[in-house]
Amino acid sequence: MEIQSQRQITHPRGLYVLFFVEMWERFSFYGMRALLVLFLTKELLMQDAQAGRIYGFYNGFVYLTPILGGLLADRFLGYKRSIFLGGVLMMFGHLSLAFNGLWTFYLGLGLLIAGNGFFKPCISTVVGRIYELEGKPELKDSGFTIFYFGINLGAILGTWACANLAEYKGWHYGFGIAAVGMLIGLIIFGFLGRRVNPDAFLANGNESLSDLKGEDPKQDRERIFAILVFSAITITFWASYEQIGSSLSLIIDRYVDRNILGWEIPAANYQSLNPLFVVSLALVVSWIWKKFEESGRHISTVTKFCLGLIILGLGYLLLSLVTFGSTEKFSSIWIILSILLLTVGELFLSPVGLSLVTKLAPVKVASMMMGFWFLANFFAHVLAGELTRYMGGRESLSAFFLIFFFLPTITAIGLFSFRKKLESWMHGVK
Repeated sequence: MEIQSQRQITHPRGLYVLFFVEMWERFSFYGMRALLVLFLTKELLMQDAQAGRIYGFYNGFVYLTPILGGLLADRFLGYKRSIFLGGVLMMFGHLSLAFNGLWTFYLGLGLLIAGNGFFKPCISTVVGRIYELEGKPELKDSGFTIFYFGINLGAILGTWACANLAEYKGWHYGFGIAAVGMLIGLIIFGFLGRRVNPDAFLANGNESLSDLKGEDPKQDRERIFAILVFSAITITFWASYEQIGSSLSLIIDRYVDRNILGWEIPAANYQSLNPLFVVSLALVVSWIWKKFEESGRHISTVTKFCLGLIILGLGYLLLSLVTFGSTEKFSSIWIILSILLLTVGELFLSPVGLSLVTKLAPVKVASMMMGFWFLANFFAHVLAGELTRYMGGRESLSAFFLIFFFLPTITAIGLFSFRKKLESWMHGVK
């Protein structure tokens, strides 16, 4: 009985190496992202709609390239080389942004897009694989939530570092420190990765995992269909959620009272609220899922997704009510409460979705299926960028926020009505 208890509570040690590698990669990614729309509108003097479109397409392509990167990792490169190559490309992408010039700016975005394509699907796949190799698949949801903690700890540090350097030293200092964060992640991966036996889960070919899942073609097809449906569901979630970095960033800059005790908080610093809340709540949510499983009361993935969508919508409904019938600046407290609700919705959906893909995907195409999971984010970010143009002025904010209440809420209703068929395609995977 003692052995079983230890098995249930101990996460693989490889998780913590991957935790810190991802933390520093996200330091660089989110730090740069917090500056992007503000840099485009304030430094390059672009119109809101154009800046929102560039932001949307950049983030969209960040999530499109993992399909190709995942395929190359599965078939040719292996996880270790793909992760390292992706990190190097992203580091040079941030460095390119640190130089003055429009061509270096677009080169930097291109390198970041390519680097994410190699890095993103592989590191998420590896997190799932280490639980299979150690025979602890029931801890995946909990483990991915811890991994998500690392993502958002990096986002907090990166947002504050990049935002404040950009505010007080200049935009390119902010982009430059993002490159330093990626370099630290590469160093950790290069040295500590070997100490946790990377050949066990960063091997080219995945042969060691071939006996972990069945070879039933029909079952594999239906599980892939389930991944594609869950992926499609996330489009409206992320299109609504990602207003944080585009329209909501501009709204905070223009229409929110940011003065606290005589200090006007830089608008980009509000980007750290979401990762701060994730860090505060991720381990709590992980503990809740774990306790439900240990008590035998399983909460289905569909239920978690529906709750995440509805809670996200409530965050925007709050802002719609606050801004209705007023043209004055509104208090930061409403932004804080709204982002708190968006974060809870994110924690109910995103890490659970990552975990689900690693459970459902056939071994031979695991990284490519993770790429398809991220493909939904491509469509979501492009849609998010296009929806930015409906923002308008202060008087139209209430109606604008309602868009992002109805989108996820209607999606949740549709998903719940389709739940039985979807769960049958999962063939018992929880």
